[in-house]
Amino acid sequence: MSKLPLNQPAPDFSGVSDDGTRISLQDLRGKWVVLYFYPKANSYGCSIEAQKFEASLPEFEALGAQVIGISTDSEAGQAAFREKCHLSYPLLPDPDHKICEAYGVMGGLTSLMGVSNRASFVIDPEGKLVYELRNMLHTVHVPGALAELKKRGAGQAQA
Repeated sequence: MSKLPLNQPAPDFSGVSDDGTRISLQDLRGKWVVLYFYPKANSYGCSIEAQKFEASLPEFEALGAQVIGISTDSEAGQAAFREKCHLSYPLLPDPDHKICEAYGVMGGLTSLMGVSNRASFVIDPEGKLVYELRNMLHTVHVPGALAELKKRGAGQAQA
């Protein structure tokens, strides 16, 4: 669970979302990206967090940010989670833990259960990691990411 260096290129990732869309960090250049990692689809805290991201999606979009949720769940597990929580942003399954390991979110007790720790990251339009929050509380990630985007003036260049 090591911290990643800020203001350096974010670890590249590529995967197929639960709806079959290929998503890669490279393809998202020019946009702000908010990656959030959650331990287990359909669990109580993860469901609340996912719905908070969904409720705040208009604010993230106004700031020019793409929200992406990632967990070690399977594609089918992610799809069921999307349906249950009525989510409209992409969910990336990471059953082989490659993305989770690249972002350093595997480790500790949750890793022994095969799930990631809760964390969120903000990546700037140039692909640099500018914010990281590692906290198992599901209530702090949405406001933390939004505050960081606003602090950095995200969305102002879109006008």
